Amino acid sequence: MISSSDTFEMPMQAFVISRELDAPRELVFRVWTEAGHLANWWGPAGVDIQVEQLELRPGGIFHYKLTSPDGGELWAKFVYRQIVPPERLVYTSAFSNPDGETVRAPFSDTFPLEILNTLTFTEHEGRTLVTLRGVPLDVSKAEQELFESMFESMQEGFGDTFDKLDNYLEQLRA
Repeated sequence: MISSSDTFEMPMQAFVISRELDAPRELVFRVWTEAGHLANWWGPAGVDIQVEQLELRPGGIFHYKLTSPDGGELWAKFVYRQIVPPERLVYTSAFSNPDGETVRAPFSDTFPLEILNTLTFTEHEGRTLVTLRGVPLDVSKAEQELFESMFESMQEGFGDTFDKLDNYLEQLRA
């Protein structure tokens, strides 16, 4: 159930995206959990990333800044809840300010403050299936509806990010 001051009951629809990568699970897990790797591929196409902090532990944070070609900046963070190498990462994601404090999304006052993400890594014959499942935490009906209305846009953004990851893994294999 979703909780907030104006709670409602409705089935929670999760955002889900998967990608099969031509790399072993241990490598894919490392590139998701090490600052030096993330700095080479995380974020949508055309956007640069600066890793401010990465502490891979429950309660630890991945705090980063994305810079668009026009110089626009966007800060965000993960707060890790569960780490099961090389099988699963569970973390909340949120927009942040440069100090790492959670803030509203710059594009909407009704986008959820936090998304709980479960990222799984499944290997089969040297290839890895990565699946991301995200649900908003502590949201109003309006926040849930906006989150669900953005699934197509999020598919595109994460698709770009997965493309960058795939290209980065190819460079590592070369």
